[in-house]
Amino acid sequence: MGNKMATYNKYKSFLFFIKKYKVTELVPPQELKEVFSKFTGGGLYMSTEQLYQFLVEHQSEDNLTLSDSEKIVDKVLLLRRTHTESVCVDQSREREITLDDIFRFLLLDDFNGPLKNEVHHDMSAPLSHYFIYTGHNSYLTGNQLSSDCSEEPIIKALQRGVRVIELDLWPTSNKDDIKVVHGWTLTNPVSPIKCLESIKKYGFVASQYPVIITIEDHLTKELRPKFAEMATQIFGEMLYYPQPNCLSEFPSPESLKNRVIISTKPPKERFESNRIKDNSNYPVMDGSGDSSSDESSGKVSPDSTSEVEIKGANGRDRDEGETCASCECDKRLYQVCSPDYKSLITIHNKKLKGSLKDKLKTDGELRRLSWSETTLEKASESHGTDIIRFTQKNILRVYPRATRVKSSNFKPHIGWMYGAQMVAFNMQGLGKSLWLMQGMFRANGGCGYVKKPEILMQKLQCDNDFVPTRIMPVKKTLKVKIYMGHGWSLDFSPTHFDMFSPPDFYIKFFVTGPNCWYAS
Repeated sequence: MGNKMATYNKYKSFLFFIKKYKVTELVPPQELKEVFSKFTGGGLYMSTEQLYQFLVEHQSEDNLTLSDSEKIVDKVLLLRRTHTESVCVDQSREREITLDDIFRFLLLDDFNGPLKNEVHHDMSAPLSHYFIYTGHNSYLTGNQLSSDCSEEPIIKALQRGVRVIELDLWPTSNKDDIKVVHGWTLTNPVSPIKCLESIKKYGFVASQYPVIITIEDHLTKELRPKFAEMATQIFGEMLYYPQPNCLSEFPSPESLKNRVIISTKPPKERFESNRIKDNSNYPVMDGSGDSSSDESSGKVSPDSTSEVEIKGANGRDRDEGETCASCECDKRLYQVCSPDYKSLITIHNKKLKGSLKDKLKTDGELRRLSWSETTLEKASESHGTDIIRFTQKNILRVYPRATRVKSSNFKPHIGWMYGAQMVAFNMQGLGKSLWLMQGMFRANGGCGYVKKPEILMQKLQCDNDFVPTRIMPVKKTLKVKIYMGHGWSLDFSPTHFDMFSPPDFYIKFFVTGPNCWYAS
């Protein structure tokens, strides 16, 4: 492998012509040769102790022991045996490795990847301390208006490590059963039983950490007990029941391994004999407006008592914590609560009345807010610090605006930079934003939970508030040098290129997030 060898890949071009592209076998770069020589004292072999020094001093590996270096040597020697048919090695140096061994070790993601394959973050903190891999309208197979609803997208999302699944529950046309469907659209429904059974079967294939089901509740009071019975029968002991008393903090992912959690707006209780006479013409709320929030419009005043968002009248993509805008009678009329249904809800979706600052109060019971991407952008202009303070203890869910009918997504760091735990994405979509989401949750062993940075969890002082959009002095400069690319020719068939589309490969490197410049 140390000798440079060239081969030629042939590709058909424009029917008759053959183009040859030179592919050079990889050899260790000069910089690696110099480093190898430095740690071996100019020798041709590297001992276990020298490898340990190389990894700690040059590679800056933390918490590495000499025993770990022994294990790495075992892996490298195994790789050497599988890479070459016959290896002539001096018996006295059979536990030492060569320059080519080190080069192969550095190239392989399994041995030396940038991400660890195991969970290594502290998982004993409350749920509010983590970014959580979150899906939006998880049951849709395609666009938001006319695609089919199915359990298949749920299965695929769970297999990728998604931890939050959204279900929209609606009554069937005869009001005696439940369906999962994107309301007020042409989408075809799917049975909730199929969805719940898929969550049970595939929920913990990719990760043992809890699956959270966010419910957009449009059910009648008669159907809520039916769903509660359905969920308890399907999940059994998997289903987590919160303590009846108010929690001071959410449970941790570690304590909720292999458990299923329900998050939705708790139904309200009412007293049927105490209706207000002057509102007798209004219909009794049956929960059909408990859905997720639509687009916000207008400017947000810091102390305004008006709503941040204007609610959609058709019940589609509104805040799960909101009721229909036309039903002002909700202040006086309350619906019957099913105790069984309510007892299943661990994360309560609840929105306080008053100004935006009032809605972000952190005292009182724990809760979840659900905002569209536009609502968050507008609210963050005047209340960024309040949002961060809110997400230190409570949960914020941010979802795509209603106009993203093709299941596109927004930039996820818009939510993460303010501590939003549930940045809900259309997993059936495509594009760079979804790649960022997928890349983010490859971290921490791909378990679907990534611990927030300390700067988002520290107590904020009025005279020293952290504002993500504020320009800050550069503390560190990250420099990346690309040495080589390898394996591209394996991804293309011999007829892939023609005279109008020759291979022209390049590398892009991005750093995304608050206060970051990116280079490519």
